[in-house]
Amino acid sequence: MASVSLLQKTILAFLFAMGIIVTLGDAGCFSKLNKPGEADKGCILHGKLYPFGDIARTENCYTCSCRRDAMRCCSLFHWPVNYDKENCKVIFNKENCDYDVVQRSDPSKECFVYSRVG
Repeated sequence: MASVSLLQKTILAFLFAMGIIVTLGDAGCFSKLNKPGEADKGCILHGKLYPFGDIARTENCYTCSCRRDAMRCCSLFHWPVNYDKENCKVIFNKENCDYDVVQRSDPSKECFVYSRVG
């Protein structure tokens, strides 16, 4: 049986760590290219016109950068992915730009979320 060298173990650990980082990084970002002449006064996102420059928070909880060529946005929220899906439900809280995970039987009680992405 062949043994695994320390170098091979180190490379494998590095690749595993990088896979996790890439998976979690910028998962909630997107770009929307503007058609020629479309962005004369700003950028349109979800039917609303935003001015050129940086937008700290849109109506739908994104932080964006509006330029003549494109609008680039990233979500301010993180999607819950690991929680008790049988006994809990997810509700978007627009006030704090995040998802609340609450008990189905009593929505006043929060559920524990093990991990989020976004």
